[in-house]
Amino acid sequence: MSELKLTFREKVWEVTRRIPKGKVATYGQIAALVGSPKGARAVGMCMQTNPSIENAPCHRVVASNGKLTGYAFGGTNVKKTILLKEGVEFVGDKVDLKQSLWDEN
Repeated sequence: MSELKLTFREKVWEVTRRIPKGKVATYGQIAALVGSPKGARAVGMCMQTNPSIENAPCHRVVASNGKLTGYAFGGTNVKKTILLKEGVEFVGDKVDLKQSLWDEN
């Protein structure tokens, strides 16, 4: 029996669904987890085309320095509000990655 092969986008969304509330992942981290360690920008494109936050909680994906980047569902202010409600720690306008970075292990 053959296994269903997921597209890059589907793999990205699958990993994104595993990020728990109160944690974030970086674009590069997700790229590495789907087997494309240099694909951070491609992960960003997947986030832009996410049809719904129920499909993949793209608000939990941030830049490697903790900076909030674009958010298709209302902009970075909405993204920050959601992350704060979920318990993500911030230092200024950046996510405190020492406190809030997701470790899949």
